[in-house]
Amino acid sequence: MRGSSAVVEADAAYDKFVHDNLKRNYIGHFLHGMLGMTGFRLVNTPTFVPAYLYSISGSDFWVGIGTSLQQLGGIVSPVIGASQVEHRKKILPVSVTLGLLMRVQILGLAISGWFLAGPPALAFALLFLFMLGLFQGPQRVAFQLLLAKVIPVRMRGRLQAWRNLIGGFIAALLSYFAGSWLIANHVWGNGYATTFFVSFVLTSLGLTALQIMMREPEPPTVRARMRLRERMKDFPALLREDKGFAWFMVARSLVMGFRIAQPFLPLYAASVLGVSHEMSPGEFGVMLAALSVAYMGADTVTNLIWGYLSDRQGFRSTFLYSTVINIIGIAGMMLCNSIETFALAFFLIGAGQSGFQMSTTNIVLEYGHPHDVPMRMALSNTAEGAVGALAPLVGAGLVLLWGYEASFWASMAMMAIALGVALWRMEEPRNRRAGL
Repeated sequence: MRGSSAVVEADAAYDKFVHDNLKRNYIGHFLHGMLGMTGFRLVNTPTFVPAYLYSISGSDFWVGIGTSLQQLGGIVSPVIGASQVEHRKKILPVSVTLGLLMRVQILGLAISGWFLAGPPALAFALLFLFMLGLFQGPQRVAFQLLLAKVIPVRMRGRLQAWRNLIGGFIAALLSYFAGSWLIANHVWGNGYATTFFVSFVLTSLGLTALQIMMREPEPPTVRARMRLRERMKDFPALLREDKGFAWFMVARSLVMGFRIAQPFLPLYAASVLGVSHEMSPGEFGVMLAALSVAYMGADTVTNLIWGYLSDRQGFRSTFLYSTVINIIGIAGMMLCNSIETFALAFFLIGAGQSGFQMSTTNIVLEYGHPHDVPMRMALSNTAEGAVGALAPLVGAGLVLLWGYEASFWASMAMMAIALGVALWRMEEPRNRRAGL
């Protein structure tokens, strides 16, 4: 009885700490998400990095390789990262270290772009993209675990909705500025490198805000520390004991078939519009600006919808709707013949990707026992990363053999299968708590 009373008291103290510091932590995560995700959008949006790789290589093949390497870096690292945080009562220091290492890679992209050209610039770009993915894997696990510790589940959707709303608006403005001025006018000698430097500054400000604002509670209990090899033996049980989580992993991984087409979206648009980076860099920069604004602007317009929909109906519904919109956006690309229609297609794709990111990074927190949250995130991120690494290589091969449209059809096919899995196999975990 004494032991159970102590556990109840510890849980109550933990909940009180979360409640007392909720406002401060809410603001800290809002600032981190708004500034950090604004900066990372400049790197992760399917416009600037693919265009940069093409500008220094002149080949669709290297565009696919670069995108693949970034995903390849994140295949094993989430599991390693989870093993480093799941036994800790305080994980903010580890999270900040991982965040800093990610930002160093973006700074490396900027510096190599300023001082190198041709094959050396390409080699360093591939290295930094791989390292960015390597540190992004465990960083995603650590920061989502931080979010789960201090923000109640009923508030996570709206928090991410509002931070993405503001961040998306800022990112859209910066994207237009980066494409139409920094890249078009070769600011500081290389507009792409300057864009990456802006990303480095913004993401660093976001990380600093979180470190200053956040007050992290110590949970009453944590999982005992285990060697990674021993912990990996538990993986089959995590999947076997929770079929909903297992099918979520399958659906999430299949949606990553989107990356078969993703690196080639701006290059396809440029080929249809007859815009060349070499012959008309100004027009190419303006095109990138318009497409990036449309893609990122979708966050601004749709995130409140995704957030409140997720809070009301659960993140599974957001996953379903966003996958449908992704398929429509890719299909629409093949019907476009003007900058306006391409912008609309990019808007749909951006809206779909926004909902996908919000749903997948949150629903995984709701399956199974809280002690297994880090490893569930690591497992699903690793599976996503594996498909995400292979998909651009498949896309590059399809583009070289049969053209851009072949990669689009392959992406849509994988996402359609994912939609079927999610509809008929993936459950909404909140129904378990509701007793349904």
